[in-house]
Amino acid sequence: MKFLIISGLSGAGKSKAAGILEDMDFYCVDNMPVVLMPKFAELCLATRGRYECVALVTDIRGRESFDELFKALDEMYKMGLEYQILFIEASVDTIVRRYKETRRRHPLDTDGDIEGAIRREKQLLSAVRERADYIIDTTDFQVSRLQNELFRLFVGNKEERTIDVNVISFGFKYGIPTNADLVFDVRFLPNPFYVTELASNSGLDAPVREYVFKHAQTREFMKKLEDMIEFLLPLYIEEGKYSLVIAIGCTGGHHRSVAIAEELGAFIEGKGYHVKTSHRDIEK
Repeated sequence: MKFLIISGLSGAGKSKAAGILEDMDFYCVDNMPVVLMPKFAELCLATRGRYECVALVTDIRGRESFDELFKALDEMYKMGLEYQILFIEASVDTIVRRYKETRRRHPLDTDGDIEGAIRREKQLLSAVRERADYIIDTTDFQVSRLQNELFRLFVGNKEERTIDVNVISFGFKYGIPTNADLVFDVRFLPNPFYVTELASNSGLDAPVREYVFKHAQTREFMKKLEDMIEFLLPLYIEEGKYSLVIAIGCTGGHHRSVAIAEELGAFIEGKGYHVKTSHRDIEK
């Protein structure tokens, strides 16, 4: 079992880190009272593998002595539970700016001196920082960089990351899918709807697919589209995206977009990505 204690300065990004770890299949609890931590750890151990990765966020909001935290951690260690401490920090100027942007009050700011509150918190947390296994300074971090750093520390190498791709065909006459990240319009391709023997078929049928792909512009477009998607997917992974929705649209979402979506989905799957292909308007 991975058991992680997340602590650090208020406004440095502890909750953001916990949210990212949740996406990495950690079970996260924010601001758990120190006295409950050993009991919670005992319950996790009793589940026998149900909770493989657990992260607890603890900070100055609890108003508890960090001697109590260390006692709780020592008790957990005696139970046979190995834990690690992740300490999140940032520069005073950065934290001041973040609090001003969110208009929230620092938990130690009682007199309007936020800089003084941050410096007092740094002093109070110095013992926790000294015992930390990992320290992340988020001063210059974008969310994607924090994601990459947490993945590297607690999951694996960046090269092991992947992305779930959902390829959707649709008809423009019914509107663009609201969840689409990328939208491609294939209404410029020859339309099987105007071929009498193909009109009642769909892009899932071989005759329609053969008609769509027999044209040179379709094959050239497909090559350029596949090259673009192959180029983009690793960059989206590096940026921290876990899923991508690619929408392919034609007029009615019945012929061209379906054939192109099926071909693109097969291409992406062949590159080793997890992909789901669906056709929103094929029955309309």
